[in-house]
Amino acid sequence: MNNKLLTAEQVSDILGVNTHTLAVWRCTGRYNLPYIKAGRLVRYSEQEVKLFIDRSTRDHSGSPSLAAGRN
Repeated sequence: MNNKLLTAEQVSDILGVNTHTLAVWRCTGRYNLPYIKAGRLVRYSEQEVKLFIDRSTRDHSGSPSLAAGRN
């Protein structure tokens, strides 16, 4: 298993949002950012966070960026 699990604090740093914002997203399903729940612990797959960023990347017109999904 090569997929690193990230804490909400790490993901909030990567995305530039507050950890409370991530909690709201989880509760409301506002954004499609999959997470793993084990008891009271919440973790995010590093790969899923990268995919979320790629899916959210837009060009100047608001269309999905052609660079999204490229590594």
